[in-house]
Amino acid sequence: MTVAVMGGIGMLAAPALVAGAASDTSVDPVASTVTPVYETAPVAYASAASVPRATTVAGRGDVDPAWSRDAAARAGIPEVAVRAYARAELILRGTDPSCGLGWTTLAGLGYVESQHGTIGGRALLPDGHSSTPILGPALDGSGDFAAIPASPTSTQWHNDPQWDHAVGPMQFMPSTWARWTSDADGDGIGDPNDIDDAAYAAGRYLCADGRDLTSGSGWGAAVFSYNHSAAYVDQVYAAASAYSQRTK
Repeated sequence: MTVAVMGGIGMLAAPALVAGAASDTSVDPVASTVTPVYETAPVAYASAASVPRATTVAGRGDVDPAWSRDAAARAGIPEVAVRAYARAELILRGTDPSCGLGWTTLAGLGYVESQHGTIGGRALLPDGHSSTPILGPALDGSGDFAAIPASPTSTQWHNDPQWDHAVGPMQFMPSTWARWTSDADGDGIGDPNDIDDAAYAAGRYLCADGRDLTSGSGWGAAVFSYNHSAAYVDQVYAAASAYSQRTK
């Protein structure tokens, strides 16, 4: 069995957001060889607040609060999550404008991975953490899962000294997080359990290597790099498209 590039992304099952979306994010556990290609990218963009960037901390405050409240209500997403996705977009709009990442792509990922940090009846707290930590299953070699031993560094995130787990609302593997650690909320800590940090890290990952997420082919390739599963990419596409339509 081949674990996804992000090392466990998609291991948590979320119910279907729209008709036709798979209800089990592990329906295609073995890596696919064909990258899905779409006619268009399901991209919608956030609205920035009219405040000088110099007054913000790592992008915090750049999201228009009126826009985030409206988008959250229309999309049915916790406002804390909408702000995290939008903040990640706005930061990357400044640092990597050619990528063209829209917040709805991150929202699609966040829905499929953990229902925006609320999977299993959890609540997403104002500080960006879920009411209880979100862990993927132990990667112990059973079933369709690879065997990935834990390390002292990875154990700090999931408290399992034997086997690794994907962690947080975007389901980062600790080894992947070590490379893409991000601090989007300016609290001095890069935490995969914080949706602010995790969304920004996911955005950086999607935009890496000069990817263009404004085209259907570029978008599909970026999300496929996040998880080598065509079924997973289709599910993210369905969710991101629904959010784009709801918030027009």
